[in-house]
Amino acid sequence: MNSRPQRHGDAERDLTEINSLSEKAIGASIEVHRRLGPGLLEVTYETALAMELGGIPFQRQAAFPIHHKGRAIGEYRVGLLVGDDLLVELKSVERLDSLFEAQVLAYLRVTRRAVGLLINFNTRLLKDGIKRFILTPAPCLCDSEARSSP
Repeated sequence: MNSRPQRHGDAERDLTEINSLSEKAIGASIEVHRRLGPGLLEVTYETALAMELGGIPFQRQAAFPIHHKGRAIGEYRVGLLVGDDLLVELKSVERLDSLFEAQVLAYLRVTRRAVGLLINFNTRLLKDGIKRFILTPAPCLCDSEARSSP
């Protein structure tokens, strides 16, 4: 969990760390796509990406609760949570729909994270299937002020 108080300069350092995690996750995704190509199931890419991330801490299928009026009403599962700061949602679809983008943005709000990647492995060139999202401060879909963690 990353709920430490923000000090002057922390936000810039955190963004630098998240950018580094993003670069590594994208690089690992490109390597997976280069070796496996398009057309496989999402779970196959998720497993291979987990192998490629090497020493970077991550969680597969990280679960986050959703609350309404102080009560847990369900949970969301994110494909990968990299370094406790970067959400990575994997797809293997013909084309990315706006619904997938809304899904990533909702995950960012629920988990109170700022940066997420949506990666579609079912493309000829993986760079055409990568979208990065940065959520500026917005109301959270949860009751708690503390940042959710799996």
